[in-house]
Amino acid sequence: MSVIRIVPNVNSCLRSALLLAAIALTVTLTAAPASADDYDAAIKDIQSTMGGVPGFLKQFPKAGLPGAWAEVKAIELSDKTALPPKVKSLISLAVAAQIPCSYCIWSDTENAKRAGATDEEIQEAVAMAALTRHWSTIFNGMQVDLAQFKKEMGGE
Repeated sequence: MSVIRIVPNVNSCLRSALLLAAIALTVTLTAAPASADDYDAAIKDIQSTMGGVPGFLKQFPKAGLPGAWAEVKAIELSDKTALPPKVKSLISLAVAAQIPCSYCIWSDTENAKRAGATDEEIQEAVAMAALTRHWSTIFNGMQVDLAQFKKEMGGE
């Protein structure tokens, strides 16, 4: 039996304050605090990109917003990454379904549809998340030996 599993990098959900907060925390722990000019530039860029500034971004800490926005733009909103927008939205939806995050589920479903995902692709992404969670529960709960698992699954 062969199981192929994609372990995605969790990308942020544009409309989710919770995921954006986690990203910003990482950015603020590793980067210098943003200046007022950086914040103003980020707000202007958000306005230009989104046609407005969502309320949750106005609530976000000013020091973290420029870095968090830069990461969202570079990964989620960019079409110059390894993954096309539809795939990124489907991955984000699958993760959001597992967290669970109602904000992300709604936003990622809408983004996936705008990127051309069919209802069947959306359903399959969510089903894959459930399947992965199911088997992860079994492997971890039964304390399956990882080295033996890798050997049996065609790895090391």
